[in-house]
Amino acid sequence: MTISKVAVIGAGNGGITAAADLSQKGFKVTLFENEKFVSNIKKIDEFGGIYFQEKNQTEFIDVHKVTTDIKEAVNGAEIVMLTVPGFAIESMAAVLAPVVNEAQIIFLNGAGAMGALRFVNEARSLGIDKQFKIAETNSLTYGTRAFPGEARVELGLRVKKLFFAAYPKEHTAELLKACMELYDCLTPAENVLHSTMENGNPEVHPGPSLLNAGRIDYSEGEFYLYKEGITKHTVRLLRGIEAERIEIGKAFGFELEDAVTSRYNRGYFDTNEGTLQELFNKSEVYGAIKGPSEVDSRYFTEDISDGLVFWSELGKAAKIATPNIDAVIVIGGTILERDFYEEGLTLSKLGLNQLTASEILKQV
Repeated sequence: MTISKVAVIGAGNGGITAAADLSQKGFKVTLFENEKFVSNIKKIDEFGGIYFQEKNQTEFIDVHKVTTDIKEAVNGAEIVMLTVPGFAIESMAAVLAPVVNEAQIIFLNGAGAMGALRFVNEARSLGIDKQFKIAETNSLTYGTRAFPGEARVELGLRVKKLFFAAYPKEHTAELLKACMELYDCLTPAENVLHSTMENGNPEVHPGPSLLNAGRIDYSEGEFYLYKEGITKHTVRLLRGIEAERIEIGKAFGFELEDAVTSRYNRGYFDTNEGTLQELFNKSEVYGAIKGPSEVDSRYFTEDISDGLVFWSELGKAAKIATPNIDAVIVIGGTILERDFYEEGLTLSKLGLNQLTASEILKQV
């Protein structure tokens, strides 16, 4: 398959960046945003493109089309790429599943959260019985920030390595070949469970952010987690969660990358020599990222709900203790007055409850 047209679904940091980057590469790109968030594409539509800043060089990139019409967005696209947060998977499936055809590839480009399986399950619940070609990565293909009000992107990093898996896993090789026309950083994962467990955000964001909650409140938006929030003490909680994630991975037959290896391979660290604290504090890419600006943010909510809760569930299925993961879930829920165990991603919600680790693997 030769890819010429791409529909980018979601005009956040990742979507706006992808629209500029893929247009620059020569693809015919349509950028879609929900009418509720039309302000994200208003200036891009007005200007006819995006100001794309990379390595202190800025270029204006023409974008073929922006729209709030999902049928118009996907029409003729070989790849329909979703750059939406995990909590939006089901709502986007309800919008997209009725209009996408079985020949089109649905590519979930973002933090891994069993999105492909969730998309298919939601479509089935709506009575849509298509044979979807669908796959996902473990993280976004960029380190980036977008400024919709200025139709502008500041690209900090083109990620060097990401895990990629289709659902079902038998489709991975076929879909990987097509999606690598867009991104040559993709490498095959065992399955979508493997790619989800290589999502580093739940390991890095909620724990250290929780320990900096008072600083975040006080800063009123002037807080840099990676430069000032990763310290010799907060990094110990990160390491505790990392150890539990890796043990869960082993129980499912995966040799997961540790925190240093993952970020070095992706390009966020220039070296893998030094302590994890030093590598985060000195990273040029991470150092430029401000946030979280408030405690009630995705660093807490999404990464606990779609990340740590799911890892805790996998730990129970594999009989692996997860005291650090569970502590962050409980305390995070207390300070935000939310029940993350109730609202989070569970095996039951995926239709995988009451299964052993080996039985779960057969389903993904």
